[in-house]
Amino acid sequence: MRWLAKFIYFKLLGWKVAGNINFSKDKIKKAVIIAVPHTSWYDFAISVLLRKVVGVKTNFVGKKELFTWPFGYYFRAVGGKALDRTSGQNKVEAIAKLFKDEDEFRLALAPEGTRKKVENWKTGFYYIAKAAKVPIMMYTLDFKNKQNNVSEPFYPTDDMEADFKFMKSFYKGVEGKVKDYS
Repeated sequence: MRWLAKFIYFKLLGWKVAGNINFSKDKIKKAVIIAVPHTSWYDFAISVLLRKVVGVKTNFVGKKELFTWPFGYYFRAVGGKALDRTSGQNKVEAIAKLFKDEDEFRLALAPEGTRKKVENWKTGFYYIAKAAKVPIMMYTLDFKNKQNNVSEPFYPTDDMEADFKFMKSFYKGVEGKVKDYS
């Protein structure tokens, strides 16, 4: 199936990948992966192709209701993990526990938390990485240049403001599928 993903990604869609595409070979078995900008449902399709192209298993979390029939099997097969989102649950700790329980777990998230334009990212991914003691990997969803650029591992410090400034600089000039939401 990898050859088919490469054919679709490179030949049919005309995308390219740059940066740290070998991080799975670098023994980065656990990481929080953030994809920016998240402006369209196309982002999921490009992301699924990208992970197949570079040969990296990634995961995502979704509300537990998504993991029932008829889509539950598919979501689990593509790396999904069910999350109880009822009030009173400590979601950061619950997700950090997934890292502890798995030998290999790379959680892909969109820090905007929506496909619309936002001024500030949500901070959950940052706290998850800190609680799980894993690096943050960044990759672009650059539809203008049809490119995914993958960062080196970034380990969050105790200076959240500086860390966010650094991470956001990685995405400077990147345009999503819906340019107005980038």
